[in-house]
Amino acid sequence: MKLFKALLCISFFALMYSCDNKKQVLEAIKPLSNSSLERVEPQNWFIGFKDVSLQLLVKEKGIGSFKPSISYNGVVIEKVHTARSKNYLFIDLKIDKTTKPGKFDILFTSENGDIKAHTYQLKAREKPSENYIGFNSSDVLYLITPDRFANADASNDLGSKVSDASENGESVHFLKENSINRNDDYARHGGDIKGITSHLEYIDTMGFTAIWSSPLLTNNMPSQSYHGYAITDLYEVDPRYGTLADYRELADKSREKGIKLIMDQVANHCGSEHWWMKDLPFKDWVNYQENFEKKGALITSNHRRTSNQDLYASKSDKKGNSDGWFVATMPDLNQKNPFMAKYIIQNSIWWIETIGLSGIRQDTYPYPDKDFMSNWARAIMAEYPKFSIVGEEWSYNPLLIGYWQKGANNRDGYASNLTSTMDFAMQRNVVDGINEKESWDTGLVKMYEGLANDFHYATPKDIMVFPDNHDMSRIYTQLNGDLENTKMALSFYLMMPRIPQIYYGTEILMDDFEKPGDHGLIRTDFPGGWKDDAVNAFTGEGLKTDQKKMQSFLKKLLNYRKESKAIHEGKTVHFAPFMGAYFLFRILNDEVVVNIINKNEKPITIDLKRYSEIGLQGKTLKNIITGKEFTWGGAMKLSKKGSIILTTKK
Repeated sequence: MKLFKALLCISFFALMYSCDNKKQVLEAIKPLSNSSLERVEPQNWFIGFKDVSLQLLVKEKGIGSFKPSISYNGVVIEKVHTARSKNYLFIDLKIDKTTKPGKFDILFTSENGDIKAHTYQLKAREKPSENYIGFNSSDVLYLITPDRFANADASNDLGSKVSDASENGESVHFLKENSINRNDDYARHGGDIKGITSHLEYIDTMGFTAIWSSPLLTNNMPSQSYHGYAITDLYEVDPRYGTLADYRELADKSREKGIKLIMDQVANHCGSEHWWMKDLPFKDWVNYQENFEKKGALITSNHRRTSNQDLYASKSDKKGNSDGWFVATMPDLNQKNPFMAKYIIQNSIWWIETIGLSGIRQDTYPYPDKDFMSNWARAIMAEYPKFSIVGEEWSYNPLLIGYWQKGANNRDGYASNLTSTMDFAMQRNVVDGINEKESWDTGLVKMYEGLANDFHYATPKDIMVFPDNHDMSRIYTQLNGDLENTKMALSFYLMMPRIPQIYYGTEILMDDFEKPGDHGLIRTDFPGGWKDDAVNAFTGEGLKTDQKKMQSFLKKLLNYRKESKAIHEGKTVHFAPFMGAYFLFRILNDEVVVNIINKNEKPITIDLKRYSEIGLQGKTLKNIITGKEFTWGGAMKLSKKGSIILTTKK
């Protein structure tokens, strides 16, 4: 009997001791409902972030009258917000740093006792924050318009199916634009994610070290959805491009080759067919919402981006830039709404973590609320200190370009937290420098003086430069179809202290001469990306002589640059243009790289004593493109127009 009492006592105290763990035990044995509401976003989250807060957007008919509850160790509901629409709830969660990965039900209970459930998952992070390494001046980005690069999976052309490999529950549905017409520059052509993945070997062999694809998320717009910038679901890969699993495979296989993946994101606007436009949660979810809801005039942006910095800008000009819709089919998101702000920040972090990104390119950077953009970049860089973000500031004014870069000494105290901005100024300076006739203030001096503006930038080598992109005429068109001029431009862009970006097809002289500046034509199909193409740029089959020359030139230059520390991080020295020639030097320790831009059609001889401070006298240099050696002596004969790139590196 005493033994029985002792055992009973021990059992009682053991039970009492375990009371604190009772909740956890019950969680372990309680079956999950594995049910879903219409939408809960983010669709899942991750443990181990510095920021332990998470805000869930919940969308379900009538959910606003329900009370949520969660029973999962380490997860606490801190606050529940109702919205104007009764079909939304916003739930603020705190996720303790000790929380374990797993699934749990969020229960929603109405006043009359009705219960709805949604199974949510917290995942373990795959790698530490410091292992998310961004792009930098050692990289060259290959910009791709995915619909026009390569079609490796014809089964997804119409977007009517989703692969069984999808792990994200993407919708199975017909999209508004579900036809292919390669004869129409503004229709969909069928390129997809697998088309990029299947040609990673080409991209790697060419010498590119990073890929920036135009947006890959769903654009369920009735027309011209191919470009990707009118997103209608910020958590879904467009089924016409593939699945989330396809996107992740692209990232993983790119990483295996040492290629970084940059995601094109849009914080400023969405597409007018975005799912929330049919039921907006708050009265100020998008700017000029009342006009939209009452079917009034849609107010578009005045595009006066300088109002962000202008000391004298009127309030109406500032509002016109930041609040107006980008175009009538792209509603302007109101980042001043705290729920929208949180949604956008969490969406960016979700994609970084889910795909394993190396960087973000943020579209239309000067258009959203600039204080929000600072907070957005700060939140990302706080979680991923070695990450990279580049913002699109389409300005030819270095003062404006520099304003947006992290470390800028702005008089208004603004700190953007943005690692990189886009150098539209030097893009144009190079084109003008090569196209213009030489005189005191035209021609190569535009490049020389343009580069002299680097004193204004916090870190010039972290700014992104490019010959062209998806929104402007092809560089070969801008340079009037001149092969040597195009080589000169590309060599200079790649030699500058910058992060270069090259648009797909530049290597084979793709052009838009037929309709200069036409976006549909600029974004022409890459030859060889479709099964029946007569020309294949991936293999070289059918390319014209000049196209092969350019492809070979760029391949040699890119692959040299990939291993050149002098170009990545070396000192830059340039000399004022002289006799129609411009010398630029990149120097690090024993490696000196010389880029000579010569615009003379006839032979000239340059006195090399002019460059004696570099210390190359008597040294042997090798031509990166031809392999020929040259001894730096008293003079150099330049026999024809073109670009010469020499290196002391053996």
